[in-house]
Amino acid sequence: MLPILYSFRRCPYAIRARMAMQYANTPVELREIVFRDKPEQMLAASPKGTVPTMILPNAVVLDESEQVMRWALAQHDPEHWLKTPDEPVIAELINANDGSFKTHLDHYKYADRHPEFSRETYRQRGEVFLVRLEQRLRTSPYLLGPDITFADVAIFPFIRQFAYVDKSWFDQAPYPQLQRWLQEFLASDLFTAVMLKYPVWKTGDDVTVFPTVQ
Repeated sequence: MLPILYSFRRCPYAIRARMAMQYANTPVELREIVFRDKPEQMLAASPKGTVPTMILPNAVVLDESEQVMRWALAQHDPEHWLKTPDEPVIAELINANDGSFKTHLDHYKYADRHPEFSRETYRQRGEVFLVRLEQRLRTSPYLLGPDITFADVAIFPFIRQFAYVDKSWFDQAPYPQLQRWLQEFLASDLFTAVMLKYPVWKTGDDVTVFPTVQ
């Protein structure tokens, strides 16, 4: 039996989980969902109803994207995304991304739902994290040095989402290294592979294996 992975194509948490799966070449049964009609099987496994949610063959449930990524890399990590002495730095960067930056990103993207401040104000708050990443990327091609690490992949989908709120603004913003870094991931085979469209899963559908075993 394959692990079952409930996913939603555009969700940044699900994107980073699928990127880890693709990179590790670790097959799962992919079940694409829509949030307005979440499968009963998914909610029974994890009542909080978020993606990604993974159910392992031994019935263990992983319902945090970082857990899913780490599980995939424990199976296969050919370029050593996790084997780095900078694990505390990775953890701190991801905590900042998933914490305050994600809050500012949501307010920026959905500013009409948060009229307390302007969209520009929410963008400026998010830029604090962009500046931090830009500074790191001025001295190396990736966030922790010359090679891709867990941190790059975990953070990339959120920077992508921030950039596309107003892509014309982002493209002229004073973050040339962050723009380069983002574009490299956007153009990568890894990202292209995980953004293929799949039909919404329904009970009784044939199994969709992701990624296709190489």
